[in-house]
Amino acid sequence: MAKRVKVVLNETINKLGFTGDLVEVAPGYARNYLIPKGLGVVATPGILRQVEQRRLKELERLKAEKDAAEARKVALETIGRFVIKKQVGEAEAIFGTVTTQEVADAVEAATNQSLDRRGISLPDIHKTGFYQAQIKLHPEVIATVEVQVAPL
Repeated sequence: MAKRVKVVLNETINKLGFTGDLVEVAPGYARNYLIPKGLGVVATPGILRQVEQRRLKELERLKAEKDAAEARKVALETIGRFVIKKQVGEAEAIFGTVTTQEVADAVEAATNQSLDRRGISLPDIHKTGFYQAQIKLHPEVIATVEVQVAPL
């Protein structure tokens, strides 16, 4: 049986590994497929150092994104309440419902920070009152704010 070759992947390959992973493959697979197509390079000490540096930069970038999301969460929760005015009928029932886009617009008006409406989760709102909305700012950071639905 031939010796296995260590290769650092340049791209994610199904059932083999992700970009930057160090994998052991058959020499023919590395020599005839991975290296000629630019999908991987033979692992040398210099290449391994480069991969480690890239990985550390990526970790720093992800940490910076999470820290920024945490700061936005603190800002949103400090404000705490956002008011949305809707037309009201009998028994304080609103016409239509409050949408995530309306909440995103209210947050943007109050904070001057744009917000993706797809990251907002709301309960069904059909009457005036106070409701809790959760805003996903990052996969690990969720802010909870209060939405007040008031009559026009």
